[in-house]
Amino acid sequence: MAYSPRLKEEYKSRVINSLTDEFGYKNVMQVPKLERIVVSRGVGAAVADKKLIDYSVDEFTKITGQKAVSTNSKKDVANFKLRKGMPIGVKVTLRGERMYEFLDRLVTSALPRVRDFNGIKATGFDGRGNYSLGITEQIIFPEIDIDKVKKIEGMNITFITSAATDKEAKSLLQELGLPFKKN
Repeated sequence: MAYSPRLKEEYKSRVINSLTDEFGYKNVMQVPKLERIVVSRGVGAAVADKKLIDYSVDEFTKITGQKAVSTNSKKDVANFKLRKGMPIGVKVTLRGERMYEFLDRLVTSALPRVRDFNGIKATGFDGRGNYSLGITEQIIFPEIDIDKVKKIEGMNITFITSAATDKEAKSLLQELGLPFKKN
C-alpha cells in the first residue's frame, strides 16, 4: 500500500463524519476540505542585497519540502528604489500530500515551540472560508539550524479551504488540529 499522510487519513476517517454531523451536510462532497496552503514572505531588504532572496528560498525549501519561488515587483516605486521585475518576496504553494505533511509538522512541532504560546487567534478569517496566520520567527521550525540563520524573519501562512463560511472553515481547521485560542 502506498504512503498516505496521517492528517489525510484522519480527515477521511474522522473529520468528514464530525463536520457532517455538525453542519448537517447531505452529501460527502459538500464537506469543506483544505485545498492548499500558501507560505509567503516579503523580503523588502532584497532591493539592496539580492542574496537575501536566495536565503529565503533555501529556508522555505527546507521548511516545506518543496522548492520556493521568488516573487517579483509589479511596478516601480521610486521611494523604495524599487524597479519593476525586481525580486521582493518568496512563496510556496503546497497541495496534496505535502500540504498535509506541512500542516502536521506545523501543528505538532513548530507551533508548540513559539514562546508564550497559548493558541492562534481566530480573527484571521477573510469571510470566504480562508484563514491567514502570521509567524514572527522562522526558527520555530525544527528544519532550520539556528546557527546558520542570518536574520530572524517571519512568514505568512494562508490556509485556503473549500468552505463557504468562516464558521465552517474554523471547524475544519480545528478538527485538523489547529489550536485556536479560547475566547
